[in-house]
Amino acid sequence: MSVYVLGGHQTDFAHNYSRAGEGLFEMLGASVRGALEESRVAPDAVEVAHVGNFTGELFAGQGHLGGFFASLHPAFAGVPASRHEAACASGSIALLVAMTDLQAGHYDVACVTGVEQMRNVPGEQAADHLGAAAWRGEEGQGARYLWPAMFDRLAREYDERFGLDYADLMALSKQAFANGAKNPKAQTRRWRFTDASFTADDEANPVVEGWMRRQDCGQITDGAAAVVLASERFAKAWAAREGVALIDVPRISGWGHRTAPMLMEAKLEQSRGERWTFPELRRTLTDAWARAGIEGVEDIDLFEVHDCFSITEYMVLDHLGLEGSVDGVEPGRPMAAIGETAIDGRFPVNASGGLIGGGHPVGATGVRMLHDCARQVRGLAGELQVQGARRAQTLNLGGSCTTTVSFVVEKG
Repeated sequence: MSVYVLGGHQTDFAHNYSRAGEGLFEMLGASVRGALEESRVAPDAVEVAHVGNFTGELFAGQGHLGGFFASLHPAFAGVPASRHEAACASGSIALLVAMTDLQAGHYDVACVTGVEQMRNVPGEQAADHLGAAAWRGEEGQGARYLWPAMFDRLAREYDERFGLDYADLMALSKQAFANGAKNPKAQTRRWRFTDASFTADDEANPVVEGWMRRQDCGQITDGAAAVVLASERFAKAWAAREGVALIDVPRISGWGHRTAPMLMEAKLEQSRGERWTFPELRRTLTDAWARAGIEGVEDIDLFEVHDCFSITEYMVLDHLGLEGSVDGVEPGRPMAAIGETAIDGRFPVNASGGLIGGGHPVGATGVRMLHDCARQVRGLAGELQVQGARRAQTLNLGGSCTTTVSFVVEKG
């Protein structure tokens, strides 16, 4: 049974809610109201809600975000609402549960939102809070910034297995910031860089941990995103009311979800000598393709993938298996495809700017990815539009590729 995306909304990721004296409730409200307005669905039509959030208790001292949803509008009082956590994949898990609600026939309309407040504490404290996605006391000890250190470890692993050129990582970051500059809701759209910003220059691009320098890193972001999902029954009536054909309404045609062991070192050890550095991430992608009834990467028109660090996107490009599709790409070395990942390339990646150029409010990222994919297949992405896009795919991950989730969104 298909699940349809009727509309959605993303807050301005450049807005510092903390500085404005606002927080999780205001972000949540902005995203939900925007999604309902864009989808032209009345609040009293929403039958169930799911909220993705990772660290509400740590950054804001606030849990129980389902209750926040019920407080947004009088029509939401009594609507069942739940909060879901899976590190950076929290929003995608909220989406999966909402899909299950709709496909089981329990409800016809679900509102899914992801939200995170992260700019209300100093940087080092924020980094410590985000360390909750790793195994405390078992990994990352001694690192000043845990996640840059963890993904430095991945860069070193790629260098050992396949060889890695830092210039390739910077090519990905440069593209992310260039796309973000065109995105009217990107956190970095007004940032300015020099040529030295995308080199191993210690002043223009200082080291954070090991291979990871400032321009390799995703952003610390306040923000929220929301979508309205509907069953086929509701979507048919909605499309008739709106005067559009059902085949032109984006639907989730495939999904994948896998969970790997928690420790980064355990995952790397288990895959040593194998083709895929993270085999469960590869299975997440292939599961989504199989459920969508497609063969693979060549059947996708664009991707929104997790680039919490440049090496993460590099790794995801590798796991898409581009060596079968682009001349010159070798296993473990996907950068021959960099010319193909631009908005006008064969395999556009992160037209939004991704997490590096667009911003990364952790609990909102999975929902934002789905929203951007739905806008792309509807032809509503403006300057970021991939021409002729009809099928898009997300890849969202939590922790050190511990939780991986992918959605295929298409029309027709």
